[in-house]
Amino acid sequence: MSVTRAERPRPTVRGTANRVFRLLPESLRLRWFPSRVTYRATDVPPPVTAPEAPVRLYIAPENSAGQGWAWARAAEQLPGVRAVDMQYRGARHLGYPADTTVPSAVVAHSDRWGRAQYTAVAHGFTHVVMESQRPIFGRRFRGDVGAEVAALVRAGVGVASLCHGSDIRLPSRHRAHEPDSPFHDTESDLTRRLQSRAERAAGLLDEIDGPEFVSTPDLLLDRPHATWLPVVVDLDRWSTDRALFAGDRPVAIHAPSNAGLKGTEFAEPVLRRLDEAGDIEYRAIERTPAERMPAIVHDADIVIDQFSLGIYGVAACEAMAAGRLVVSHVSEFVRDTVRDETGLELPIVEATLATLEQVLRDIRDRPEHYRERAAAGPAFVAAVHDGRRSAAALAPFLGVAPV
Repeated sequence: MSVTRAERPRPTVRGTANRVFRLLPESLRLRWFPSRVTYRATDVPPPVTAPEAPVRLYIAPENSAGQGWAWARAAEQLPGVRAVDMQYRGARHLGYPADTTVPSAVVAHSDRWGRAQYTAVAHGFTHVVMESQRPIFGRRFRGDVGAEVAALVRAGVGVASLCHGSDIRLPSRHRAHEPDSPFHDTESDLTRRLQSRAERAAGLLDEIDGPEFVSTPDLLLDRPHATWLPVVVDLDRWSTDRALFAGDRPVAIHAPSNAGLKGTEFAEPVLRRLDEAGDIEYRAIERTPAERMPAIVHDADIVIDQFSLGIYGVAACEAMAAGRLVVSHVSEFVRDTVRDETGLELPIVEATLATLEQVLRDIRDRPEHYRERAAAGPAFVAAVHDGRRSAAALAPFLGVAPV
C-alpha cells in the first residue's frame, strides 16, 4: 500500500541536524561541533608505518591480554619477518604493551584516519592477521570486515583471521559438551547475544574462506580447519624464586577476566568458606593493571582459573610460568589436543565446581605432592608458550620456513 506525502513522518529538527552533521567534513565537525565529537583533532594519530623487511605482518585490532604484541614479537623470530600490532584503546585499557594504539572514538568516527590507515596497510604490509572479525579501518569500509578483507586481497595482501574465544565459540555447541557451561540458560541475554555473535562470525569466516587461527585449542571444535596459535608468555617476567606453600596456609587467588564466563559466582562461595575455615587464604583480584599482576601471582601458592569453559589461556600460562599451582577445569579435548600437538601433559590440576572444595583440601593436606605438579609449569610454558610454537604456526601463512 502506498503512503501519501501527508502520511509520511515529518523530519524532526534533531534528525535533520544529525544528517547535516554526518555530511560535514571531519575537519568542520571538529571545529564547529566539538561538544558532539568524542575526540579532538590532536587525538587522531598518523597512519601506521610499515617496517622494512621482506615480510611485513600487521596484527589488529584486539591485542587481548597483550597477545597481539606478543604474537608480533614471536613472528619476528622467523627469517625476514617484521611485525606491528595495533590495539583500539578504550576507557578499560589495562596497560598491556602494544606497538600502536588508536582511541576507539577515532576508529569509530574519523574518516581521515580510516582512509590513511587503509592506504598505509594495503601498500606497506605483505600480510595482515585480523582479530575477532572486528574492522581495522574504522569508517573506511563502513565497518564491513568482508569488504576490508576483499580490498586487502585485491591490493595483494595476504589476510588471515584470528579468533580468541567468545567471538566464535557457539554456546549451543559448548553446552552440549560442558556440564557447567555458562550457556545452559538458553534464554539469557548473554547466551543469546554470544550465540548470535558466533553465528555471524562463522558465516563471515566461511564467506572469506581464508587462513584461520585460534588462540586456544577448544576453539578447534568450532573451527576444525583452523590452526592453533598458542598464546605467548614472557617467562623472565613471570619467573620467581619464592617457595611454594611456605606459609601457614596456602594463598589462593582468583582474577577472572570475565567472571560471568569463568564460574566465579559458584566458585567464590567455596573459596570464601575455605578461607573462613582456615584451610586457605583467599584473595579476590579485580581490575588490576597488567604491571602489578606478576607480584600478585608471585605472592600466591594457588591460582584459581575457571570452571565453566573447559579451557586454559593467558592467565593460566602466566601462573604456570611463575611456578604456581593452577587449579581449573580443562576439558579432555583440550588436554588431548595439547598432548597430541606437543607430546606434553598440561600441568593444571583438574577441578570442577563439584570437586573444587575436595581438591583444595587435598592440596592443603598434601603440599609436597602438588609442589611437583607446580614445578612442571615453567618447563611446560617454555616448551609451548614462549613464542617458538606460535612462530611456527604463523610460518606457512607468512610463506617462510620455521626456525
